[in-house]
Amino acid sequence: MTRRRWIADEVSGDTAALVGDHAAHLARVLRAEVGQEFDIATGDEVRRGTITTIGYDPVEFALGKKTVLRSPGDAPKITLAMAIFKFDRMEWGLEKCTEIGVTRIIPVIARRSDAHLVAAAGKRRERWLRVVRQAAEQSRREAPPEIAPAVKVKDLAGDMVSAGSVTRIVLAESEADARLGDVLPSWATEVALAIGPEGGWSDGELAWFYEAGWTAASLGGTILRAETAAIVGAALVIDGLR
Repeated sequence: MTRRRWIADEVSGDTAALVGDHAAHLARVLRAEVGQEFDIATGDEVRRGTITTIGYDPVEFALGKKTVLRSPGDAPKITLAMAIFKFDRMEWGLEKCTEIGVTRIIPVIARRSDAHLVAAAGKRRERWLRVVRQAAEQSRREAPPEIAPAVKVKDLAGDMVSAGSVTRIVLAESEADARLGDVLPSWATEVALAIGPEGGWSDGELAWFYEAGWTAASLGGTILRAETAAIVGAALVIDGLR
């Protein structure tokens, strides 16, 4: 039977702990008991963990042998630059893209992002971190993706222009653009994929991407919701790099 995996909040030598709501979920909802074993991700490795102390805060583990993991170099590095849109759908996209294997997520303030959502995005980041951590544990990842602070489109395009080793692709809705799979180089090891808001990127934003060296690509002739485009695009990129 596959053991459930938890990402430790605190690690010290051969002990680890879950704290706060993380610990309360294990103790109250799952009704874990002293002596139960789980896989515990400690940041750079995964070890067998045996519960030694259980309470609503913290739950403590004694760490045992290491679990054999794939080399970090085996996994493609995918940065998902996702325009801010309706939070419930955006968070569903964050969850699924975490399960797929996205490495880093950058919320983007686009011209068509609703102003009240942009204003609330900073306070929402803690929730987003919980969403991706839970998804990472469920999908047995070694660590959740990083969630960067929100940036404006022009800042995103400018910041990544010097990243010569990163293949930068912006999804557009034009059927005239090449398909995503056709613009993904076979040699790429790190990709940044930009997903626009509902209604897509504005012409001015696309101009910024092009000036900064991003390549435009399409997912086809149908119009996808933003979260669907993020999931499909990330899956295609990760599959193409494996």
